[in-house]
Amino acid sequence: MIPFRPLIFVCFAALTLAGVPVSAQDQLRGDQGEARREALAGTQLSLREIERKILPQMSGAEYLGPAYDSTARAYRLKFIRDGRVSYVDVDARTGRIIGRSR
Repeated sequence: MIPFRPLIFVCFAALTLAGVPVSAQDQLRGDQGEARREALAGTQLSLREIERKILPQMSGAEYLGPAYDSTARAYRLKFIRDGRVSYVDVDARTGRIIGRSR
């Protein structure tokens, strides 16, 4: 019966999280939940709005994805072009580019 203990634990954890309200699940996600709450409150742009604004400016680069920093209230968008990774930092409140790095 010992081999079933990990399975029982996983099932219990899944059932426990399934009953957690969406707002509590957001808290579990940290910065992502904070970004969602701020966008819903209208205090900053959603990730989709930021992407619609920035991605066209990065023609020729492949978009790899975002990261959100709730302290800075900024998104860091990651791109790759010609084998080189670059980052574009965007103010989540205004959608303005605040930094670029390679």
